[in-house]
Amino acid sequence: MNDQRPEKCVFCAIVAGEAEASVAYADDRVVAFMDLGAVTPGHVLVVPRLHAVGLEDLDEETSTHVWRIGHRVGRALRRSGLRCEGVNVFLADGEAAFQEIFHFHLHVFPRFRGDSFRIDADWATRARPLLDEEASAVRQGLDADAPPAAPANTEN
Repeated sequence: MNDQRPEKCVFCAIVAGEAEASVAYADDRVVAFMDLGAVTPGHVLVVPRLHAVGLEDLDEETSTHVWRIGHRVGRALRRSGLRCEGVNVFLADGEAAFQEIFHFHLHVFPRFRGDSFRIDADWATRARPLLDEEASAVRQGLDADAPPAAPANTEN
């Protein structure tokens, strides 16, 4: 079991300046720093200053800002002079998705022919009725996440 408390979180320590990091970008909401366990040279993590374990714990404004900075970092990697024939933007949300540090973070890393990163899966084509059922389930999840409707105006 991973300790998810902010006082034990290495990313919180980096954000607070209590642990070393090679910072590529910082503002009042995020810090972007080089990943010690880089997939390729130039692998950056974009981390909100606010401790949030995963997507469910992160407010939409902060999440939007993380992705915005991730986009900027991806563009910067292409212009950096580092070997970069492509860019991956990768989120691991939860243990089943290979999240190892339980502080929300976005991986942004350069890709090039012959690098070691792989995603291996069964990429089988799914039948339309199954896709329709899954789309319905996602719509239900979106409805459950929607803000409550304003009360109807009953005055005439």
